[in-house]
Amino acid sequence: MKHNMITEPATTATTATRKVAKPAVYFLILLLSYYLGYLSALIKNPSYDHPTTTKVNPPPQAVDVDHYQFQTQCAEPIPPELVRQTILTRIFNGSSPYNGFPQPHIEPFLRQKRIKGWGSTGLVFKNLIQKVKPKTIIEIGTFLGASAIHMAELTSQLGLQTQILCLDDFRGWPGLPGQFRDIKMINGDTMLLYQFMQNVVHVNATESIIFLPFSTGSTLERLCEWGVLADLIEVDAGHDFHSAWSDINRAYKLLRPGGVIFGHDYFTVADNRGVRRAVNMFARVNGLRVKADGQHWVLDSF
Repeated sequence: MKHNMITEPATTATTATRKVAKPAVYFLILLLSYYLGYLSALIKNPSYDHPTTTKVNPPPQAVDVDHYQFQTQCAEPIPPELVRQTILTRIFNGSSPYNGFPQPHIEPFLRQKRIKGWGSTGLVFKNLIQKVKPKTIIEIGTFLGASAIHMAELTSQLGLQTQILCLDDFRGWPGLPGQFRDIKMINGDTMLLYQFMQNVVHVNATESIIFLPFSTGSTLERLCEWGVLADLIEVDAGHDFHSAWSDINRAYKLLRPGGVIFGHDYFTVADNRGVRRAVNMFARVNGLRVKADGQHWVLDSF
């Protein structure tokens, strides 16, 4: 009886231990599985479960370099005296687009003179033309030609034989006819190009101003491929960041040594969401300095 009394509690204790041990083992196996899964995820993705180490805002230089991939290689520069004929040959089959202008079906829709612009006669134009004395000027964004005509007058006063290339698709923007009711729209086409041409004819500047009526991006790439460079480049087309960034990058490749690139709308309500952001970023990437001249910006080396 004494033997049985001693053995029974021991058996009961062993059974209880086994009952407790089983859940503990299952728990340890579950914990080990979770830990191994965590390690596996960590190896595959080092940033897993560490959101604070993720580079949400990469260094500006890394972003700038990524967006600076404009691959076209420019051809050897052609002499300035061949620029006009090159454009006429490449785009207008060798003859002036002003010949026979205006056609009878266009004339009724034109005003004798409709020169409209924004900041088109600022002092920056005179200052830069006197400084650079350009043989070739590229204007990116022309509208009705106010600044191009002003630059033609300034270069003429200095006795310069300057060729001004105006890059614009002359389509305007959605809502243009409502803002400028005297600029007609015929079959969905605005009369911007024809009114621009009329303005140039009116001031007798057809020999110094030639236009390239295509998108700025494709036209700048073609000028680069043709070796058409400039001493002075004005950027005043699209005012959103991406348009300005693209135009500035492509235009800068067309700048002759000692030339200057500048533009309009540096101070606007868009601030760092538009032209200003593009200009500042480009200057930072290329080690240039931005000079403000009224609403205009000028890029210069340090």
